[in-house]
Amino acid sequence: QVQLVESGGGSVEAGESLRLSCAALGGALVVAAMTWYRQTPEKTRELVAGITSSGRTNYGDSVKGRFTISRDNAKNTIYLQMDGLKVEDTAVYSCGAKIRDRFDDYWFDYWGQGTQVTVSA
Repeated sequence: QVQLVESGGGSVEAGESLRLSCAALGGALVVAAMTWYRQTPEKTRELVAGITSSGRTNYGDSVKGRFTISRDNAKNTIYLQMDGLKVEDTAVYSCGAKIRDRFDDYWFDYWGQGTQVTVSA
């Protein structure tokens, strides 16, 4: 059974940093693209960053130059290094991934439960 497990959220002051992790668990998996989305307290949902299996990255305009996404394919894990955090970065950050079983050839989309990031002035 596939699970995406996020960690690293917390409460910080503006200008500080956090590092989020998301691990895909559940046996013999092949993990393609993985993404971070966030949902603000106002329920606005937006793409934060994405990364392909080959390492190609994409970022939302509001985080370019401050956030960095990376992945460790051996661990089926992605990371989001968040520097220079702002109050407006406060949100629930969710990990998404396109995954198949190693012995199948059918891709499914999965989502984690999310991790809370709170930034105070």
